[in-house]
Amino acid sequence: MNHATRHTLDDLLTLMAVLRDTEQGCPWDVKQDWDSIVPHTIEEAYEVADAIERRAFDELPGELGDLLFQVVYYSQFGREEGRFDFHDVVDTLTAKMIDRHPHVFPDGTLASRRQGVSAADVETAQVNTRWESLKAEERSAREATSILADIPRTLPALARAAKLTKRASSVGFDWPDTRGVLAKIREELDEVEEALDAGDSEHAREEVGDLLFAVVNLARRLKADPEQVLRATNAKFERRFTHVERALAEQGRTPDATSLEEMDGHWNIAKRLERDNA
Repeated sequence: MNHATRHTLDDLLTLMAVLRDTEQGCPWDVKQDWDSIVPHTIEEAYEVADAIERRAFDELPGELGDLLFQVVYYSQFGREEGRFDFHDVVDTLTAKMIDRHPHVFPDGTLASRRQGVSAADVETAQVNTRWESLKAEERSAREATSILADIPRTLPALARAAKLTKRASSVGFDWPDTRGVLAKIREELDEVEEALDAGDSEHAREEVGDLLFAVVNLARRLKADPEQVLRATNAKFERRFTHVERALAEQGRTPDATSLEEMDGHWNIAKRLERDNA
């Protein structure tokens, strides 16, 4: 989209203030509150992730803008209630990032950024240790009673499970190696099977949760984000099943009128084509 002039951040903040004006603003925007915007924020974050995964970089400025608009929304709510404004958000974020990167800003200011030291000269483990230490200090300042206390309950379940187990592992509560996680997965799978054999569906569902949690631990040990790897598998399943539908449509047929064996045949063709084109 072309404009005679490029809009600025100040223009965006002004736009939000106008939209929220009770006399001249937009009725939909005026009636929004802290809680009503949260689902939109989550959705916009996923749309950013989707655009990146699809490498749709031409769409990314718009998606990032939509996500930024959520921050502007909350900042406007804060401004209206005299709590904070957008500039407080920027100031708090910048100060926190400077504080968490003493290897880059040794004196705690932007002006003090270290000269003549490349990122490669700083040990990643040292940086991670410092980062976790600072986060622990922040939890202490908030008088949190558990190292798990600041992990948002509203995170997607897979993402939250990964954060819970990562945080617990930071204090030594973890399997000594990946083989231990694999053994736990087999144990949980056996327990699912035992519950099914006993006809206890409720217990089986509980055990499935334990199984998923163990699999998340395996992803963490492999340094894989469980949300990302599952989204990749979702996309793979969608591609292959779409191939099945298309192949049947060329024969004037539909999946619901086709045997599982035949659909599996088309599925295997889709897999082979993907390998050949890889």
